[in-house]
Amino acid sequence: MPNPNYSILKNLIRLGTPWAVALWMAIIPVSAQPNGGVRIRDIAFLHGARGNQLMGYGLVSGINGDGDKNPNYTQQAIANLMQRFGLVVPPPRVTSKNVAAVIVTAEIPPFSKSGSKIDVLISAMGDAKTLQGGVLLQTPLIGSDGKVYAVAQGAISIGGFSASGGGSSVTKNHPTSGQIIGGGMVEKMIPVTLLQENTMQLVLNDPDFTMAARTAEAINRKFPDSSRAVDGGTLMIELPDQYQSLPIEFIAQVQALEVTMDVPARVILNERTGTIVATSRVRVSSCAIAHGSLIVSIAQSGTVSQPNPLAPNGQTVVVPNTDVNVTEAKGGLIPFAEMPTVEKVAAALNSIGASPRDIVAIFQSLKQAGALQAELQVR
Repeated sequence: MPNPNYSILKNLIRLGTPWAVALWMAIIPVSAQPNGGVRIRDIAFLHGARGNQLMGYGLVSGINGDGDKNPNYTQQAIANLMQRFGLVVPPPRVTSKNVAAVIVTAEIPPFSKSGSKIDVLISAMGDAKTLQGGVLLQTPLIGSDGKVYAVAQGAISIGGFSASGGGSSVTKNHPTSGQIIGGGMVEKMIPVTLLQENTMQLVLNDPDFTMAARTAEAINRKFPDSSRAVDGGTLMIELPDQYQSLPIEFIAQVQALEVTMDVPARVILNERTGTIVATSRVRVSSCAIAHGSLIVSIAQSGTVSQPNPLAPNGQTVVVPNTDVNVTEAKGGLIPFAEMPTVEKVAAALNSIGASPRDIVAIFQSLKQAGALQAELQVR
C-alpha cells in the first residue's frame, strides 16, 4: 500500500520546499533513484559513423572599403571570377577594397544526404580589416581526397564590429571571422559502413580499460554474449539474431544503455589563468604544507627642485626619489596526518589565503614530493 506521506511530500516539492526535496530523495527506494550513469552514446561512437572536415577558398564581397589591400591572390581570384562571366580583366588592374579572400571550413555529419544544410565558418586570409556586411560568393568545399562534397554561399554573421574615425577605433569580438548557419549545401553523400559480417565496432571517446570492460558488461546484460572489449578503446558487438533485419533499432538500444563512469584521478593546472580543476578521486598522502610570501615593492617618483631666486645660473631639475618596501606575510604550516581528499586540501589552502597561482605551485610541489596521488597536467 503506498505511503500516504508520499502525496504530502510531492505537494511540498511542487511548492518549492527545499527540505522536502531532500527528504523525498531519502525515503524513496534506492532502485528508483538515478544511478549516476552516462549513456553509451555520450562516451562512444560507432566506427564509420563520423563526420568529415571540408575546406574551400572563396571571396567575400560587399565589404565597405575595408577589404584586402590588393594582394596578388585576391586580384587573381577576382579576375578568374569575372572571366567565368565573360569579362577579361588583367589581375593587376583589379582593385579589391570591397572584397576579401577567405578560407571556408565546415564539417559534414555522417548520413548527410544531397541537399542537406550544414554550417560553415569563414575567416579572412588576407589583410582585410573586417568581414562586416560581406556576402560569401559560391565556394566549393572539398574533402581530404580532393573531391567536392558541398558548396557554400550567403550573408556572413560575424557577431562583432569594427569602427574607426578621428584617430580612434573600436573593435568588438573578431570582425575578421564569422559563420553562416545553414550556408553550406551537401552535393555528394559520403558512404558510411556500420556493419561488417553482422559485427560493428564501438569506439570510446577516451580510451580506458575499466570503461571498456564496464561498457561491454552493460551491453551483455541487455544482449547476452554480444559484446567484448578488444582493447582499452574498442568493443566488438555482434548483431543478435532477432535484430538481423533491424540494425538501427539495435544500435539505438545499445546507445541508450547507461554505464557508471570511472573518472581517473587527475589535476589540471593552468598557470596563465590560475585555473585548477581536480577530480574527486584525487588523494594526498600524509604531508605538511607551508605557505608564505615575500612582497618587494619599488616605487619611483620625481621631485622638482627649484633654484634660489637670486642664483645667477640656477636651473629647475627633476630629482628622482625611490622608495623600497619589503613585506613578508606570515607563513602557515598545515599538517595532514591522514590521506585527505583534494577538497580538504583546497579548503585548507584557501583558509590561509593562498591565491590560485600559489595553489598551482603547491600542487606541483606535492607531485614532486610524491604526496599527490593523481596525474598532474600543467597547461
